[in-house]
Amino acid sequence: MPSVILLFLILGFSSIVFGQENDLETVLNEAARLLARRDYSSALELFDRLPPEEAEKSEIRLMRASILNSAGRPAEAKQIANAIIAADRSNTEALMVLADAAALENKDRDRRSSLERILGINPNHARALNDLGNLALGNRNLRVAAGYFDRALTAEPDNGEALVGRAVVHRYSKEPRASENLLNRAISVYPDWARPLQERARLYRSAGFYNDALTDINEARQLEPDNYWIIVDQGLVLMDMNRKAEALVHFTRAIELGPNIFLAYVYSAGIKDESGDYSGAERDYTILARLRPDYYFAFEGLGVIKMRNKQWAEARDAFLEAYKQAPREYTYALLAAVNWMRAGRQTDPKQFLAQVLRTAPRDTLDYSMLKLFHDLAGDSDVVVKVENETNIFTKARMVFYLASFYDIRGSRTLADRYYLMGHDMNAPPSIEKRLNEMMVAERGLGLRND
Repeated sequence: MPSVILLFLILGFSSIVFGQENDLETVLNEAARLLARRDYSSALELFDRLPPEEAEKSEIRLMRASILNSAGRPAEAKQIANAIIAADRSNTEALMVLADAAALENKDRDRRSSLERILGINPNHARALNDLGNLALGNRNLRVAAGYFDRALTAEPDNGEALVGRAVVHRYSKEPRASENLLNRAISVYPDWARPLQERARLYRSAGFYNDALTDINEARQLEPDNYWIIVDQGLVLMDMNRKAEALVHFTRAIELGPNIFLAYVYSAGIKDESGDYSGAERDYTILARLRPDYYFAFEGLGVIKMRNKQWAEARDAFLEAYKQAPREYTYALLAAVNWMRAGRQTDPKQFLAQVLRTAPRDTLDYSMLKLFHDLAGDSDVVVKVENETNIFTKARMVFYLASFYDIRGSRTLADRYYLMGHDMNAPPSIEKRLNEMMVAERGLGLRND
């Protein structure tokens, strides 16, 4: 359960249920203060000060369980909730604790089961309806999500979570006006709540209204200065406005707040890489690769930087990892081979390339190029195929590999010829295009055509 909800629960219990019991009221008010600071361990310690007859009340135990969830201790929260449910199977708050614990454990099936049990007891339980709506939304099941949010709004027309959730469904469904109307309503009813502003900023950004998006996301940031996702959204809007230096400031702050959340590193690494801060980009790519090994673009970025630094073995390893994660991206296999050869003997990647050739479609230039690096022969046939290729994107990629092949084989004149050919082609961006330009600049080849 979010700490803000806990705070209101505790304040409510202390002022309504236990208004005459000063010791209990003091403890609960102090717990609310600590929760507002997200100091969950100290808040939990306060409950040990309660008299046993108070500590054993279901309401107090559920507060403790909810704080345990907020503290990231779902197993302990479930113990308390299950004990309460054993005595009272219709206790919806205990079932909600179980649902929240399942969410923390990424057990969607258990979470859904607890939420549906709540609806079996109270079909108008707005929070259970909203949580089921968000589960469906996460699976992009928009029709089901809309149904749950609509039911929540029928039960509570000004329910904030339902207003925002239904607005998000409208945005995904390409219904911007309906989305905006609900978000306007949520902002009007809850002027001190950041999330409706954040969602309206996302709506405006998706429509290309970047100034309006920036206004909303800046206001959301004022309400929640240290919200990781709001700060990332600020950076994304500024990137859309081509204000990348400012965006980087926000991504850097997001990383400080969430050093183990991968998203901000993606954009931070890209901006640094593009602006020439290669050491900074390398650090970000390295962390990205650790946090999300399946995100093969991190290994791609690392590989390019290692090639720039002539760290051939490290570049090889980066591209091998990228290929492992994306085994149909033959670019990574070719780049691994190029760096493997530069790092040692030209025959070193032969066994690896033999395995790759078993999966590559034989009627493609990727296959022909992979075979050239495997066989170290037959280049004249490949040259004809490359020069006859009509797709400029594919041709530019293959020209780079021809240049690399001749470079590795010691034919500097032929290598320079193909690096220049790639330089002169007006091809769309690709990793090969970038590497080709790097080689042209390093050798001063572009100056020869100017």
